Amino acid sequence: MKYVLIKLFFIFCLCSTFLNANVQLIKKENPDSETTLLVIGGIHGNEPGAYFSASILATHYKINSNNLWIVPNLNPDSIQKNSRGIHGDMNRKFAKIKDNDKDKEIVEEIKEIITQKKVSLVLNLHDGNGFYRKTDKGNIFNPNAWGQTCVIDQCALSQTQPFGNLNTIALDIKNRINKRLIEDHHTFDVKNTNTKFDDEAMQLSLTYYAVTHNKPAFAIESSKNLPSLAQKVFYHLLAIEEFMNIMDINYTREFELDEKSIAKLLEMHGDLEINGNISINLTNIKKSLSFIPIKSKGNVFKFSNPLGSVAREGNSFVVYIGNKKIVTLNPQYFELGKSCADKFDVIADGVKVTLDKTSDIIVNDDFNIIKQSGYRVNVIGFTSKGLIDESGVTVKLKDFDKRYSIDVDNRIYRVEFYKNSEFCHMSKVHFIQDDENE
Repeated sequence: MKYVLIKLFFIFCLCSTFLNANVQLIKKENPDSETTLLVIGGIHGNEPGAYFSASILATHYKINSNNLWIVPNLNPDSIQKNSRGIHGDMNRKFAKIKDNDKDKEIVEEIKEIITQKKVSLVLNLHDGNGFYRKTDKGNIFNPNAWGQTCVIDQCALSQTQPFGNLNTIALDIKNRINKRLIEDHHTFDVKNTNTKFDDEAMQLSLTYYAVTHNKPAFAIESSKNLPSLAQKVFYHLLAIEEFMNIMDINYTREFELDEKSIAKLLEMHGDLEINGNISINLTNIKKSLSFIPIKSKGNVFKFSNPLGSVAREGNSFVVYIGNKKIVTLNPQYFELGKSCADKFDVIADGVKVTLDKTSDIIVNDDFNIIKQSGYRVNVIGFTSKGLIDESGVTVKLKDFDKRYSIDVDNRIYRVEFYKNSEFCHMSKVHFIQDDENE
């Protein structure tokens, strides 16, 4: 089966999002500030702690002073496939790369970002095997492990380089993190690869490319042996916050930094907009939705989550957040209406309201789409015998066939608007109170 990847990312936040040809760069900046932390997630697609951390950083943090740049998904194709690198190890392509390498454009773009004058410090996020220990204590706890480390390539850069004392900063970060451990054996340490002299593989890496261009760079490795994604993300965010503290980057976040709060955030997948006339919340969504009215080609998918992507698999569109398959959309193809109304009227619980297209209709008891000349309404999951147009009909939650709900709780249903044979837009009715006759 041939897989066609369709990618478009859209961030709803008070920041600038730069969609380069291949690299998504999110900038949270303040005027007249030059100090900038660059955080990179997803160079390895099978290290979800890294890219889910970068995604939460992009969507749930506000930067009040200095600057934060985020690349949440450097290797999006590999992330979707949950592979270290579908075209080989991207983190071994920074010293040299062949012209025909499929990662070349991404690698060259991130190099340009790293070497921008404004970038003060680079963090490359990873999930590493085991728990690093300086002495051998078994298969998981040993000097060859990478998990729970702050990795540096050398002790220092030039004395005049701000944040150039890599070893001192790494030790400081280690000590700060170790005050907040979930379990005692999660201890962080500093791993100096002494890359120039001792590690030929690391000479090909992103961080070594940065330090050889006089940019302070660190890798943060949570452990793949941690029991939950939430714990991996916790340690990444904790490390990033401590780097921001060192760099005087003032920030606020919308949640408590603990495993429970992070676990809840990881269940929130954000919104998907299709062609500007369909909006679906991906949290708590069913695994498959049928008869989605879209175009036969040229569909535009936009996500509020920076890890959102779509893959064409057979006749279906499979929606991903990072490496998580969220929902399969089975299409029904329509031409899109070119002169559809941007608003519609509805009576919700006895009150007439005017809503923008794709808006949710929030209902306690019932709703009735007011007839609009030239338009036909299809309330998906509701059947009215003999009616082609289901506007002008009062509908309750008990009237729906639960098989057609969008969400797993069977409380959200689609309301589609058509003009002649063309699809205009889809709204959703959301029942927030149980029907007394259900």
